[in-house]
Amino acid sequence: MASINQNLPGSALPDFRNIGVVMRVLLAVIAMQVAVSAARAPSWRSALDELVGMSALAQPTLILSLVALAALSVWLRRLPYAAGVGVVVALELGLTALVFQYGHELLGGGVGATGRALAFALAATCVVLGYFNLRGRALSPALTEARLQALQARIRPHFLFNSINAVLSLIRADPKRAEHALEDMADLFRVMLADTGQLSPMEREVELCREYLNLEQLRLGDRLNVEWRLAGMPGDALIPPLVLQPLVENAVYHGIEPRIEPGAIAIEIYRRGDQLHAVITNPYQENSTHHAGNRMALANIRERLALRFDALASLTARVENGVYVVRIALPYIVKEPG
Repeated sequence: MASINQNLPGSALPDFRNIGVVMRVLLAVIAMQVAVSAARAPSWRSALDELVGMSALAQPTLILSLVALAALSVWLRRLPYAAGVGVVVALELGLTALVFQYGHELLGGGVGATGRALAFALAATCVVLGYFNLRGRALSPALTEARLQALQARIRPHFLFNSINAVLSLIRADPKRAEHALEDMADLFRVMLADTGQLSPMEREVELCREYLNLEQLRLGDRLNVEWRLAGMPGDALIPPLVLQPLVENAVYHGIEPRIEPGAIAIEIYRRGDQLHAVITNPYQENSTHHAGNRMALANIRERLALRFDALASLTARVENGVYVVRIALPYIVKEPG
C-alpha cells in the first residue's frame, strides 16, 4: 500500500510538479520583486517603472526555472536534501545568467544588471526553499496524521449511533440479517481505526460504501434508492481512505432522512486523463433543518484532501435543478509518486 504523505518532512524538497507549490513560488518571487522595486525607487511611479524593467527578464527566467524544476522534480526528491538544495541553487543561477546574457543588450543592461539579477536569484531561491523547509516541518507527517485522525473522528459518531440502532432493531426479528449487519459494521470500523497514512484502492472504498448503504437500508427501507455509475471507474486507483463513505453518509443524512417519500442517491466514479472524479448526488429540500451541519462535514473532507494533495485536489458542492451535487477531483494514482 502506498504512502501518501504529500506534506513532506522538513528536510525535503517540495514537489515542483504540484500546482500549489508552483503558485507559492510565483507569488513569493513576484512579492520579492515588488519589494525590491519599491525599496530602490524614490517614488511610486518610478517604482512601477523599476518593476516593469525587472520583470522583463525576471519573469522569463522564473518560467524557465519552474519548467526545469518540474522536469527534474522526481530526480531532485531522490537526492539528499543538501545536495538537492545545491542543485536547485546552481540551476537558478545558471538560468539567470543565461537569460540575462542574451537579454541585457536588448534592454540596455550590462554586467552590473546581470550581477544584481544573480544576487536577486540567489536571495529568492534561498527564501523560497527556506519557506518550504519551514512549511514541511510545520506539516510533518506526525502532525498531519494527528489532524487527519481528528477530522475523521468528527465523522464517526453519527454513523456509529445510527448503525447500532439499526442492528438493535433486527436482533429479534431477523438475527441472520443482524449478524451480517454487524459484520459490515466491524469491517467499516476496522478501516476507520486503520493507519490513515496509507492509500486505499478505489474498489475497496466502493465496497465500504456498499456496506454502509446496506446498514442504512435497514433503517430507511424503500425510502433509500442507490444508483451506481461505475462503468468508467478505475478500480486500481488509490485514494485517501474514508473520503467517499462520509460523502455518501452525508447524502443519506441530508437528502434521504428528511423526506417522507423515497429518494435516490447517485454515485458516479470515472477517470478523465490524469484526474479521478467522483460525483455524488442526492435530493435537496431547501427548508430542511438537516442541512445545518452539511458545510462543516464537507469542510472536513476538503481539508483532508488539501492535506494530502495540496491544490491538485478539489471538492465542490452546489444545488443543481433541485439536486445536491458534490464533485471531487483528485490525482489519478496507482502507486506512490516518485
